[in-house]
Amino acid sequence: MDTGDTAFVLVSSSLVMFMTPGLALFYGGMVRTKNVLGTLMQSMFALGLVSILWVLIGYTLAFGPDVGGLIGGLDFLGFAGVGQAPNADLAPTIPHVAFAGFQLMFAVITPALITGAFAERMKFGGYVAFTALWLILVYSPLAHWVWAPGGWIRELGALDFAGGTVVHINAGVAALAAVLVIGRRRGFGKEAMVPHNLTMTILGTGILWFGWFGFNAGSALGANGLAASAFLVTNLGAAAGAVGWALVDARREKKATTLGVASGAVAGLVAITPAAGFVSPLSAIAIGLVAGLVCAWAVGLKFKLGYDDSLDVVGVHMVGGLLGALLTGIFADAAINPAGTDGLLAGGGAALLGKQAIAVIVTLAFSFGATFLILKLVQATIGLRVTETDEVDGLDLSQHAEVGYAFAEGSGGSAPIHAPPSPAPALNPIPVPRGGEA
Repeated sequence: MDTGDTAFVLVSSSLVMFMTPGLALFYGGMVRTKNVLGTLMQSMFALGLVSILWVLIGYTLAFGPDVGGLIGGLDFLGFAGVGQAPNADLAPTIPHVAFAGFQLMFAVITPALITGAFAERMKFGGYVAFTALWLILVYSPLAHWVWAPGGWIRELGALDFAGGTVVHINAGVAALAAVLVIGRRRGFGKEAMVPHNLTMTILGTGILWFGWFGFNAGSALGANGLAASAFLVTNLGAAAGAVGWALVDARREKKATTLGVASGAVAGLVAITPAAGFVSPLSAIAIGLVAGLVCAWAVGLKFKLGYDDSLDVVGVHMVGGLLGALLTGIFADAAINPAGTDGLLAGGGAALLGKQAIAVIVTLAFSFGATFLILKLVQATIGLRVTETDEVDGLDLSQHAEVGYAFAEGSGGSAPIHAPPSPAPALNPIPVPRGGEA
């Protein structure tokens, strides 16, 4: 066991954990004022729910001893056997519990990414049930296929350094299934749905960019040269993505927008994630630039095709992840990482690109189909969507009896905005409200 590697992975785990509150801010700034707390809550609650489920059953399904290349066995149920000694098959230089904790933070943020697609209209109870089922039935098996020893996609030879398929394509195509099942927001395409606080979104972008160094460099599972290389190309992917999206904005709108630069940075980070441990700095710039350009175009498809992906999870994460996975097959260089394979431009031919394509197609099909069935199950039992009145009132009041902003003393309250204020009893003091809108 190496103490330097252990310290590095623990710090990287903390950075990945910090990405989920960063995502909450990134998404929270893009919704309308009446839904800001509901949006923040969906990301923050995932930290609690997924942490518990990961220990109870998620981790063992993802990284337990292989069963037929499809799922992990139950050896690590309840973290049994996940102790301070290293597991030679998973991470030989750090404690097993450190590896499991690092993977936990990936498991937390992945379902949180999906929430941007159905923002402003899902019941909180439905969200909780969906997230729990999705983690166990979709995320954990796919993580086993791609990352665990014996997983069939890993054995195929497809490369995913830090989550192009497991995290981004998986979450992005699940988001597509979600918006098709839950339907459009009331007024979509007819009413302006303007982000209420882009300063919050920019702050969230910065936190995501910062945390992504743990996401990608930490996936080297050691304080070594590969981690340093992954660190550098992560930054370059984000930088090129931001520039690429700004170029599209400048051509299309005649102005570069802050939301476009923020979205482009995230698109570049998404695309570089599967390639981070396998490509050179120049290749990272190319990958990030392509992601910024293509994802800027892809987010407009929702208006042409009519699906309501509220915060562009499909256009950024599914499309960006797909680009990153395929471009890994083109730019991968075994000189960067001997555990990888040469891609098309490094003289390896089209073999790796073909394997990457198989991984992408399987991820798209499995995640969409399984997510669709889970959503239908939740819809038929607990229910997915808030009522029309609750949607008009906003998720903050209707789902959490709170609001994000109180602009004047005594304003707001926990009652729906459609309800007239109830007079206080004559002999009782007026209760102090917890917040509200002026």
